[in-house]
Amino acid sequence: MARAKRSKARTKTKVHDRRSQDLPRNAEVAAVEVDDPLALEPGEKIITLRSIRNDPLGRMHSHRHLDEAQYQSGRAFQDDWEKAERGPQAVDPTREYVDGGGMREPITERQRKAVLRLNRAERELGADGSALVHEVLVLGLTMEQVGQRRGLRGQRWIDYFARRFKECLDRLALLYGFATERAPAQRRPSVPC
Repeated sequence: MARAKRSKARTKTKVHDRRSQDLPRNAEVAAVEVDDPLALEPGEKIITLRSIRNDPLGRMHSHRHLDEAQYQSGRAFQDDWEKAERGPQAVDPTREYVDGGGMREPITERQRKAVLRLNRAERELGADGSALVHEVLVLGLTMEQVGQRRGLRGQRWIDYFARRFKECLDRLALLYGFATERAPAQRRPSVPC
């Protein structure tokens, strides 16, 4: 009598790994978990690679030097800066050509609100804090480069600027609503020995 064949347990199909395996020679990347844009179920996550080469904020976050509120407040500041910036703009070939200087486009409501938030952030951070945040978040300088621009070299200055930058990000987190003010610590009555 022939034996009945056992059916093999079906193995789950391997999920396709969408991460790039061939990176440029001098790439600096960090793994980050994001929402899957191709997911069938809402809330599914995938791990992707984020470039941290010219992104001091992303580098500090990926090395766990910043918490999530500090990181998000830094990104919000960068977003406001990009909205408010009125620098050189691309030529729009669909617009009618006119000799001479053209009128600037009016300031949008988003730009106005971004400028108001940036002005408030500058008041909250002070002159030195605003300069430090601008150098790191807008210009993309490292703490070492910030010190060199100010003529201050050495590990103690790098540590000072890193600590000061984190304080500024904490202040921005309060301003943008990513964190709340801590309750004052309750003082214990002193007990005689």
